[in-house]
Amino acid sequence: MATRRNPTARQVRLGTELRKMRDAAGLKATEAAALLGANSAQMSHIEFGIAGVSEERLRRLAAHYACPDEELIDALVAMAADRTRGWWEEYRGVLPQVFLDMAEAEHHATFLREVVTTHVPGLLQTPDYARAVFDYPVPELPKSELEPRVEHRMKRRAVLERGNPTPYETIVHEAALRILVSDRQVARAQLVEILGEIERGHTTVRVIPFTREGFAGAGVEMVYVGGPLPQLDTVLRDAPHGTAFIDAQSQLTRFRALLNKLEKAALDPVPSRDFIHRITKEL
Repeated sequence: MATRRNPTARQVRLGTELRKMRDAAGLKATEAAALLGANSAQMSHIEFGIAGVSEERLRRLAAHYACPDEELIDALVAMAADRTRGWWEEYRGVLPQVFLDMAEAEHHATFLREVVTTHVPGLLQTPDYARAVFDYPVPELPKSELEPRVEHRMKRRAVLERGNPTPYETIVHEAALRILVSDRQVARAQLVEILGEIERGHTTVRVIPFTREGFAGAGVEMVYVGGPLPQLDTVLRDAPHGTAFIDAQSQLTRFRALLNKLEKAALDPVPSRDFIHRITKEL
C-alpha cells in the first residue's frame, strides 16, 4: 500500500469521512483493518489520507459499516478514484500546500459562497490588487515568491471562467470596497472588474453598507465550499497560522446559518451593483 508524503486536504477529507463511518459503526481500527486483510497502521494511513483506497475496498468497508447512504458512498468512491492533476500542481514546492488545497477545493466545488469584510474576494481580485495584498506583510516576500502567489490567485479564477462556471456568491462589506490597498487607480480598476464579473452573469455580489444597523458581524470571513452532498461541504477560514478546513457537521450547520444571517444584512444584488457603481464614480 503506497503512502503519500503530503496528502492534500481533499485526500485527508476522504479518510476523515471513512473514519466517521467506522466510528458510527462502533468498530475499532484493528477490526476494520482485518476486513481488508491489513494491519492497524495501514488502516490509520487510509483514514489520515496518507494512503489511498480502491473502490472495491471502500465499498467493502461501507458494507461492513452498514452505511445506508448510497449517495454518500458513491461520492466517496468518486473522491477516491479522482486522479486530477490540475493547474495548481505546477506550484507544488513553490507555494505552501494550503494554496494548492484551496485551488483544488474550488475546482471540485458545486457552489461557492464567500464573506469578506476587509479585502476584495480573492476570486475577484485584479493582479495589481492581489500584488498589493501579498506585498504588504512583514517581512516582505522576495519577488520570486510574490509573483507566483499573484499568478496562482489569477489562475484560481478558472472556476468562474470555464465553460460551466461554478456558481459563486459573495457578501462584501463596504469597507472592503473602500480600503485603498494600493492607489486610487488600482482601486477603481478593481471595482470595475467586480462590476464586469457581475455583468457576466454567473457571480452574485451583495454589499453590506456602513449604514446597516444591527450588524455586528464585521469579523466574520469565510469561504463556504459546496460538496457533491451537504455532508461533504467544507468551510475555509483564515487563521493566524494558515487556512483552516472545517468539516464537522455541527460547524457546517452553524456556518450555513451564519451565512444566511449575513445575507439578510446585505443589499440585494441589483442595489449592490448600483452601490458599487457609486463608489467607483467617487474614486
